[in-house]
Amino acid sequence: MIEARGLTKRYGDKVAVDDLSFTVKPGIVTGFLGPNGAGKSTTMRMILGLDAPSAGDVTVNGRHYAQHAAPLHEVGALLEAKAIHTGRSAYNHLLALAATTGISRRRVDEVVDLVGLREVARKRAGGFSLGMGQRLGIASALLGDPATLILDEPVNGLDPEGILWIRNLLKGLSTEGRTVFVSSHLMSEMALTAEQLIIIGRGRLIADVSVADFIHNSSRQTTRVRSPQAAQLRDLLAGPDVTVSSSEAGVLDVHGLDSEAIGEIAARNGMTLHELTPVRASLEEAFMELTRDSVEYHGVTGSELVGAGRSAA
Repeated sequence: MIEARGLTKRYGDKVAVDDLSFTVKPGIVTGFLGPNGAGKSTTMRMILGLDAPSAGDVTVNGRHYAQHAAPLHEVGALLEAKAIHTGRSAYNHLLALAATTGISRRRVDEVVDLVGLREVARKRAGGFSLGMGQRLGIASALLGDPATLILDEPVNGLDPEGILWIRNLLKGLSTEGRTVFVSSHLMSEMALTAEQLIIIGRGRLIADVSVADFIHNSSRQTTRVRSPQAAQLRDLLAGPDVTVSSSEAGVLDVHGLDSEAIGEIAARNGMTLHELTPVRASLEEAFMELTRDSVEYHGVTGSELVGAGRSAA
């Protein structure tokens, strides 16, 4: 279990993490989300004792990271996959780590096989691709068979097979009762992997909620209606608390009425429906909506660039 209480980190006048409190529980995969510059990496570094908090406290399994007699057996972490001795082979890198806390050569062989690096284990790690480097970083995190895993962007650089592998690995580790805390920019992957979300923006906690509840509470449900009589049906559905829009001919997107109510209105008026589908926003859409005001840097859309070009002309 990871427990943060009032965690704060200042760099001069800049507050990177601001009075942040949360608990990461064992037995589930917890996703750690936030826009760029939200303070995710800084928070993870403070959990691992790499940065000292300006205020507040954070413990792993009831102790500060540095207080654990054998940290590799308690906490496995991947913050920067390329933080390795580039002249060593993958196998020797893991062997050197293992030697620091008495981990056996047999365990090194196990994690090499687990992450799929057997064929390249004797090659210099400095020549690894980004995806192979990620696998080596994950092997390092798993080396001590830890009860807690902290992974920053573990799917970065992995191909589709690798992403599926890490997804199943994290789920499997959590079902063993381990604490799994993982950050990612891939919202679609978090939707498939995580059960709980901790979301921060500008260093502050925005949400600590299950994935299902977050999507449900952060977005309005739309009902998609397809009918050859869409224009007439639109007039019948209109009301003070109902919004009806249309993106294409014969299709209505209805806010404020569920599919049952729409179906009953259509039936009473003898109208044909070809589609009646409840649509809930994706995790990515819900995340973008919630963190809209916490994004540090905003890009310019293509339409805005075109408009600006025309104005300049």
